[in-house]
Amino acid sequence: MKKGGKPGKAKSGMKQIFKWLGTTSLVLLLLAVGVVWALQRWVGSEAFKVQTEKEISSALGVGVTLTRIDVAVWPLPAVALEGVQVQTHPALTLERLEARPIWRSLLQGELKLATVLVRDAVLPQVGVDGLLLLLQKMQSETSAPAGKSGTPAATSNQLPRRLVLSQVTWVGAQGATMTLDADAHLSAQGLPDDVSIQVLKGLLQGSNAQLKRHNNDWTLTMAVGGGTVDGHIQWQPAAQAGAPFALQGQLKTRAVSLAALSTAPPPVLSGQLDMDTTLTAHTSSLGALADELKTQSQFTVRQAVLHGLDLAKAVGTLGLSRGGETRLNTLAGQANTQGRAVQLTQMAASSGLLSASGHVAIAPISQTLSGRVNVDMAASALGGAVGVPLNVGGTLAAPELTLTRGALVGAAIGTAVMPGVGTGAGLSIGDRLEQGFKKLFGQ
Repeated sequence: MKKGGKPGKAKSGMKQIFKWLGTTSLVLLLLAVGVVWALQRWVGSEAFKVQTEKEISSALGVGVTLTRIDVAVWPLPAVALEGVQVQTHPALTLERLEARPIWRSLLQGELKLATVLVRDAVLPQVGVDGLLLLLQKMQSETSAPAGKSGTPAATSNQLPRRLVLSQVTWVGAQGATMTLDADAHLSAQGLPDDVSIQVLKGLLQGSNAQLKRHNNDWTLTMAVGGGTVDGHIQWQPAAQAGAPFALQGQLKTRAVSLAALSTAPPPVLSGQLDMDTTLTAHTSSLGALADELKTQSQFTVRQAVLHGLDLAKAVGTLGLSRGGETRLNTLAGQANTQGRAVQLTQMAASSGLLSASGHVAIAPISQTLSGRVNVDMAASALGGAVGVPLNVGGTLAAPELTLTRGALVGAAIGTAVMPGVGTGAGLSIGDRLEQGFKKLFGQ
């Protein structure tokens, strides 16, 4: 009888264990649900939202408003800020900013972020620049690790190990837009270890890039406009806190369509771009990096088309022609940039009977053009071979060519002396006289 009773007792014991486990699991589940519910009620309260707005505004030095704060459970536990507006001019808007902590550290009483996710944000460059300048000013005014409010300065432990951007739109100073997805894994010091970027629409649409770090060197691989951009970027850390750091790099651009790089509806210049670039920067602030960055490039554009200017007509009409286009076999030169200012020098172009050389400067904000182009034609409406010096003006979107003052005077004198043939000779003579007077009087 005893042997026969053992299976029943074992079965009964197993039922008791499963019942206990089930009850315990249910209690723990209900407890977790209750904690999450209570946390959501507390975090989602108006008082908590107002206090959070004050804390973030104080940390950034500019007003910040939120629509709501939420505690997310799925797909991973996180705290999310929704309807974020940073009140720069113009404002930065983020539909959702989600922070996922490292829960093991959180249970030990230390906040460390595993992932920060940004969804559906619009970030105007002017607003970003303004925010960075404010943060730089606040940092320079803080002599101790604690700021005026007593809040400790950010440390590397507070930086996320991963940053994910989803449908984030950048708006340039001139109105160009770029919407992208990005995924960046960061080191303990906040340096990007591995970054992947995909441009969804706008400027550089369809492009993708990968950035990988080895010590203080990054390797860039980018597919854009049917071609590639590859290179290396080296970073030299600051010798001490507040001292400048340095960037330098070398990039190779091959067979990239200029139309894919342009923000204008018809591009000013189209063709296939090959370019070798060196870049350097020395600055103590990330906010000033865009203004301090210098580049030097040697470029060649094959099958180039200059839109908005017809050089042949400009020669025939003494610079009065507007619009049209010029097809060139090749266009080569040097491009130098500092911040957003561009200088194009040593330019040389050729196409059949036409050849041109010159230099052009592009203003950083207004995008106005200034410079000079010398156009030589084997045959022209002026009769025989002629070289016409033209001033470059207008804007990048609507360029203009006008005859230089000296050439205009020379053409008038040449026409008076010898109508027709004398016009072409007077153009070059008058221009040389103008350049000579400028050198003589230092103007």
